[in-house]
Amino acid sequence: MSDRKVFTDSVAELPTQPGLTKHGLLVAPAKRDARNETMELLFSLEMPDKDDLEKRVAEGQVLSAEQLNQRYSATKADVDALKSWLNEQGFDVIGESPDGTGIYAKATVGQIEQSLDVKMVKVTKKGVTYTAAQSAPSLPMSVGAPVHAIIGLQPFRHAQKHLAHKISHNNRATLDRHGLPSPNVANSPPYLVSEILRAYGADALGVTGAGQTIAILIDTFPNDHDIIEFWKANEIAVDLTRIGKIKVGAGHLPAPEGEETLDVSWTSGIARGAKIKIYATGSLQFVALDKALDRIIADASSDPSMRQLSISLGLGETFMGGPNGEVATQHQKFLRLAAMGVNVFVSSGDAGSNPGIDGQTADGPLQAEYAASDTAVVAVGGTSLKLAPAHGAVAQEDGWAGSGGGDSVFFSRPVWQTGKGVPTGPKRSVPDVSAAADPNEGAFLVLHGQPTGIGGTSWAAPIWAGLCALINEARHKAGLPSLPYLNPLIYPLNGTACFRDISHGTNGEFTATPGYDRVTGLGAPDVKELVTALTQAPAHTSIAA
Repeated sequence: MSDRKVFTDSVAELPTQPGLTKHGLLVAPAKRDARNETMELLFSLEMPDKDDLEKRVAEGQVLSAEQLNQRYSATKADVDALKSWLNEQGFDVIGESPDGTGIYAKATVGQIEQSLDVKMVKVTKKGVTYTAAQSAPSLPMSVGAPVHAIIGLQPFRHAQKHLAHKISHNNRATLDRHGLPSPNVANSPPYLVSEILRAYGADALGVTGAGQTIAILIDTFPNDHDIIEFWKANEIAVDLTRIGKIKVGAGHLPAPEGEETLDVSWTSGIARGAKIKIYATGSLQFVALDKALDRIIADASSDPSMRQLSISLGLGETFMGGPNGEVATQHQKFLRLAAMGVNVFVSSGDAGSNPGIDGQTADGPLQAEYAASDTAVVAVGGTSLKLAPAHGAVAQEDGWAGSGGGDSVFFSRPVWQTGKGVPTGPKRSVPDVSAAADPNEGAFLVLHGQPTGIGGTSWAAPIWAGLCALINEARHKAGLPSLPYLNPLIYPLNGTACFRDISHGTNGEFTATPGYDRVTGLGAPDVKELVTALTQAPAHTSIAA
């Protein structure tokens, strides 16, 4: 194998003998007819000078798409050599990342086994059977040297939605003939948009997110009727032209389940003047998500208004394979977005400090979830928010038991993650910030035509994406460009009026304490104070290549 490069981190370990694994996976030999199945893979190439780009992003620098392409793209010779080899092997090359660091190709299972020197088996997870690699793939060194991962060989490993269960409330349980909630007890859950804006000091700022676009990465589109009814109930102007729908890939889109509806409803509600673009992948397979991130990078390169992205997905790091597999592949994409000034808000998880493989039960090892643990995103944890009935002021806000948090096993402590409460140690800690998430004090939503209450850090992440659009509009009004990567700017604000410090509550292993903590991060925002702090020049540097 000395003439081949083996990609150990591109697969998770599976037993060599048939049987049931500790994570409930049933492994069995693949039948002969499985060799005719078709799989789509991503061959991910290493970004040149990545460490240099990491440093620039941490310093708050923003680069243009042209500057990024000139210095941080794969070489044409490496890309062409890989594509030529894939074609020779019978693969169908179907796409390429904007920066050349990803080649998408299809082939039969039989061809994949032969060309990548990999053994394929059948893996059953929760009643669904997948064809998956049992051993690590490899490539000839002549084309594999610049490649760092081959993605898509174990489709049973995929992201999970962060959507806490809906909770029944008597309040706002129906809609009256005008489309307004009934009964409608003010400042009582499930909360309306105006109540959350007031709670976080974002209700009287003179900004609506006008001129901004918020991207959403999810597997499907919501029903238009549900969005319209949500807007009516929140007394937001009905305008479906605000919502753009981009179907990424050729697959069938699943029916709405709630996550997509929550993301679109609350981003468009918090930033009622912003446009929303939904990138629907059709599945939560990593190859599909990578393809959508490539499309978002391409669109953001030509659309300077798209400077915030909301993602309410994740998977415990111990289920992700090695650090040079999918994690490294997505990190390059998030790093490129951060370098462009696109802030990516990722929910930290809904199963506390020990998320299981399904992302909903707290039966896994102590771990953070990816992609929240990535050092180029803003990880959003969750709180339990209670409002004073009379005037809507915050009566109490504690760390939510489901809020994902912990220390990454993949990412080292970034230079900007310092300050009171930040734990000692060499690893990246999550979350960075927090917002309302507890479904028992949940969000108002209209789903399948019915009002309901819902929660999870998948509520908190779109709240923050909407707030980012408000801050960016305020910066533009102040004559400043859009924000750079947010984390290096907000950690110095630890302990200031910009954040309501959350000092009670636990997610299992970790407890909310004064300053930073691994339940709520820096705390919940005071957007008025954040706008004041983040509209002071300079907080942005654009440099030449």
